[in-house]
Amino acid sequence: MAYIQLLAGLAILVVGGETLVRGAVAIADRLGLPRLLVGLTIVALGTSAPELTVSIGAALKGAPDLVTGNVVGSNISNILLVLGVAAIITPIQAQKKIVGRDALFLVVVSSVLAGLCIVGVVSPLVGGVLVIVYAIYSVLSYLSERGAPAASRTDTAGELASEEAAEHGGVPGRLQTAVPVFLGGCIAVVIGADLLVDGAVEIARIFSVPEAVVGLSLLAIGTSLPELAISIIAACRGHSDVALGNVVGSNITNILVVLGATAMVSPIPVADQIAYFDVWVMLGATIVLLPVLVSGWQLSRVEASLFVTAFVVYIVALFMGWPLRLIEVLPFN
Repeated sequence: MAYIQLLAGLAILVVGGETLVRGAVAIADRLGLPRLLVGLTIVALGTSAPELTVSIGAALKGAPDLVTGNVVGSNISNILLVLGVAAIITPIQAQKKIVGRDALFLVVVSSVLAGLCIVGVVSPLVGGVLVIVYAIYSVLSYLSERGAPAASRTDTAGELASEEAAEHGGVPGRLQTAVPVFLGGCIAVVIGADLLVDGAVEIARIFSVPEAVVGLSLLAIGTSLPELAISIIAACRGHSDVALGNVVGSNITNILVVLGATAMVSPIPVADQIAYFDVWVMLGATIVLLPVLVSGWQLSRVEASLFVTAFVVYIVALFMGWPLRLIEVLPFN
């Protein structure tokens, strides 16, 4: 039953997330909202909806390790797996603005997360501050992009989602249709997240696997599928910069909104493994991404293959219990 819950929850979550994004983009289009604003807010929040619903559900069910594991693991998956797979399809050519503004900001917020993990708990007050920082960042990003010449603006996942859905008949034609589609996607995401959390907790109990490991692996990969889908579509369509912007934006959203909003619901204690190992893997992957892009302003297929290989090694290490063994022999506590 646990496996059925996990797989059903994952399937419903993926379909719901896709439906939510398409409905949100359609509503924005029908209301005449700028595509730029859609990409920076609606699509970014929509693709992070699985992480948010899973994290809040885990917090309410008394499984805080799934929360931090999901956020940290999703960010690791986004960089090493999602960007890696997308760049293997088409080398990712980075816009200097993404590296100079958004990627550097991601390093800052990732460093803040590492500090919070060392402290050992994310309080409701800190969670509220993180959400406020995200709101300020979104407003400043929108103003920056809106004031830039059209030729130099960053391509967004919102534009890609609109184009892709329109080509395949996936954007509802009328507002009266788009709203139910969006609401249906929201409901599906909530139901899928509930099933996914229940299944993950049960599997962790049956096999005596730490909840943090389940969050870092199964939940993280599952909730990163919307980002993977958008990034693969972007790579296949030749919009590699969209794939990069999508991942960077999603990782920022995961830290500031997913973790922040969840902490506002309930304080989030951080497991030792995440505090002393996994969050540093996340920060390391984030920092390594910068020189890779700066070296030629692109992520080549060779570098991407190394990213994917590193992700596979990381997942194997998790299930082999190597991080916990490392923590036991080193004088962290």
